[in-house]
Amino acid sequence: MPRSAPGRCVVGSAGHVADHGASECATGVYRRRRPERTLAYQVVQGWLATWLAHHEELDAESVPAYVERELSAYLECGILAHGFARARCADCTAEFLVAYSCKGRGVCPSCTTKRMAATAAHLVDSVIPRVPMRQWVLALPKRLRPALRNHAALATRVLRIFIGSIQRELKPQRGGAGACAAGRGELPAALRLIAE
Repeated sequence: MPRSAPGRCVVGSAGHVADHGASECATGVYRRRRPERTLAYQVVQGWLATWLAHHEELDAESVPAYVERELSAYLECGILAHGFARARCADCTAEFLVAYSCKGRGVCPSCTTKRMAATAAHLVDSVIPRVPMRQWVLALPKRLRPALRNHAALATRVLRIFIGSIQRELKPQRGGAGACAAGRGELPAALRLIAE
């Protein structure tokens, strides 16, 4: 797709090029992402119904409702047929369509990446002070992970025990030389790997 030239706004979603005489458009190029062309999307689209039916037939562990919702929402994310907003370039008034996103948290790579970047920017800009810090990681045995994944109260208790033990370990010695009165803060984040 060519870059915007003076007098032209290039909109890559449909290859639309709007000519507007001598006015220069500085907005650049918008390219609609096309999730339906990715292998991940094609696999989920082709096998979701079969996978869900297979789980129902087995009567084993049923698929949690949130998993089915996430996968179904992923199939609608970025697809114009499932909803869109019409946007207009403020400089040259060229119009283009922006598909709605699922705003999912686990399956959709686009929405997950967008959420991760926004959260990281917020933490760096507004929450975490610019001071030295230390990172601690709690890695659980594989046998415990399913129990904690589906039980928020149990995961919270484990996290509190972990943070409490770190705080006790880092507690400054009272009255000792070089005792530090610095404050502590925690920012827990659960990381679930696909390979679990």
